[in-house]
Amino acid sequence: MPFELSDEEGKFLIQLARNTAKTFLETGKTPQPPQDTPKKLFENCGVFVTINTVSGRGKGLRGCIGYPYPTNPLVQAVIDNAINAATQDPRFEPLSKEELDRVVFEVSVLTPPEAVQVEKPLQYLEQVKVGEHGLIVEKGFCKGLLLPQVPVEWGWCSEEFLCQCCVKAGLPPDSWLTKGAKVYRFKAIVFEEETPSGEVKRKSLADA
Repeated sequence: MPFELSDEEGKFLIQLARNTAKTFLETGKTPQPPQDTPKKLFENCGVFVTINTVSGRGKGLRGCIGYPYPTNPLVQAVIDNAINAATQDPRFEPLSKEELDRVVFEVSVLTPPEAVQVEKPLQYLEQVKVGEHGLIVEKGFCKGLLLPQVPVEWGWCSEEFLCQCCVKAGLPPDSWLTKGAKVYRFKAIVFEEETPSGEVKRKSLADA
């Protein structure tokens, strides 16, 4: 049976991510999992926490870090990566506590990545579905990951998605076509705040 989350469990994870970031930014301390954490959230899952700045022009990325593989209990992975997204994303300065009222949190719970098996690289185009799959492209010591909501938000086709995942890995865009490249796909259950500290909704990737 595939792993599922209720809307209430998704709301719990979003509030946990926000409260964790707030606690860490204010005190420097990492909170423990709450006593009322649902039992299901102690299952090992991959997860990414994304922080977006909200402005009149829409949303802008402020931090995004996660664990691609199910190596940690979900509740602990959210705690870890709420802090990491707020303070350790090398693309951004650490979040300040004053910014918390101007950002929204998003939690993406991942299925375990699976290797995409093809006879010819062009067949990846049929096996990677925008709005359904996230991607990992790996070659040598280079590895890039893009969550499934990213190509939808940017309006990419499958080919652009594969190319951009190569770029994320620090590789030439067409590296997915070359010998030695490995492509993995995964799915995600995504929850997000509609406004800072506001209502939490399940994100439909088809409508992202």
